[in-house]
Amino acid sequence: MPLQNRVQPTGEILAHPARGRFMGNRGILHNAGQGLSHRRWRHKAWVCCLLSFKSRRRPLMAPGAYTELFFHDEAVALAAGHRPCGECRRADFTAFLDAAGHTGPVSAFDTRLHAARAIPRRFAQRRVEADAASLPDGTFILTGTGPALLWQGALHPFAPDGYRAPRPCPSGRVTCLTPTPTLTALRAGYRPSVALPLPLAENILG
Repeated sequence: MPLQNRVQPTGEILAHPARGRFMGNRGILHNAGQGLSHRRWRHKAWVCCLLSFKSRRRPLMAPGAYTELFFHDEAVALAAGHRPCGECRRADFTAFLDAAGHTGPVSAFDTRLHAARAIPRRFAQRRVEADAASLPDGTFILTGTGPALLWQGALHPFAPDGYRAPRPCPSGRVTCLTPTPTLTALRAGYRPSVALPLPLAENILG
């Protein structure tokens, strides 16, 4: 049975068999039975990490160790409120903070990002309204059928096992899942890793 460790753009953490391309950390969220408590974070430094780094290996949800969380891709991690890890993804970490316009201690940025992504005491995701035309590539919005990614002129509906067929981009006001400090970085040119399915022709040729 899959563990409850697959993070969605909406902030939900599901038990789902699909594998993720990135791992994350918010502190110790699990109990001795490898189930999640009611908490969804233990600290403000929510990071998005590589799956493999310096040949390190660790058992999942070990006692006293942080809870390993997984994301379909980096765009999902950013929507859920994570940022690139400063150790295993140093170049991306630096590029992200530069694009976000942050100088000074990273802890100050984590505090600002936390205020933009989470509702205190409710352990819920904070969301904002925005004009769809103003949102950059890499942004997740909430539609009537669930979360969807804005990417390269199309809207890509998202499910726990990946993206569905693209649709036309919406117009007018939409509910934005990606936190405001992260939107700043995306507008300034930070390009997240996005795991969209290849077009049919590319699948055949590849």
